[in-house]
Amino acid sequence: MRVEVAGENALILYFSDEVSEASSAYIYAMTQALEALIGKGVIDLVPSYASLLIIFDHNVYDYYSLKQYISKAKAVIDQTRIASGNSTDSIEAPTITLPVYYGTEAGPDLEELARNAQLTTEEVIAIHQAGLYQVYAIGFAPGFAFLGQVDERIAAPRKSTPRKAVPKGAVAIADRQTAVYPSVSPGGWNLIGLCPVPMFDAEKTPSMPLATGNKVKFEAISKAEFIAMGGEL
Repeated sequence: MRVEVAGENALILYFSDEVSEASSAYIYAMTQALEALIGKGVIDLVPSYASLLIIFDHNVYDYYSLKQYISKAKAVIDQTRIASGNSTDSIEAPTITLPVYYGTEAGPDLEELARNAQLTTEEVIAIHQAGLYQVYAIGFAPGFAFLGQVDERIAAPRKSTPRKAVPKGAVAIADRQTAVYPSVSPGGWNLIGLCPVPMFDAEKTPSMPLATGNKVKFEAISKAEFIAMGGEL
């Protein structure tokens, strides 16, 4: 782990030069440990693919004191791993199941993606919901979680011409990542379904159902179930 200054009241921790489930799991554990140790003196913790940005209140902490807490958090995580005999791959984060109404009505790119992959739409759906996806980062828009890795058989490049408006809840694939659009926005990902679960609500705590380090499973639901859960076509 490498610690660097990122501003007058910010530090950034680099965990790896490569994106992996192991580093993502460690970042999740570090985020949880720091939240427990340093409390209100931190303005924000921003985990990403292989790093963690710490923005702190310089009236409470300085670089030196914060680095001490980082060292303490790392020691706690490493001692826990040693005591349990686990590797970083075994640091557990919650698994969230998201319902999806798959189909051409909900996912206008499903048939084209299946055709290009030389699969049926049913096979694409089965492969997509069979995966267990890591939340690598949240960005682009509040609640937009980048999930990976998508099975190579259904990986698909971004569209050459993005849509001006992708519907809220759209479940999509781009390369070997998948995501749920939290709100109506432009986007070039391949749309294969719709999820009725809100991905961002500023009035709730927490405001997002997913956090970096979580695992995600998708589960197929019917059109009737989708509408009953508050989904809109």
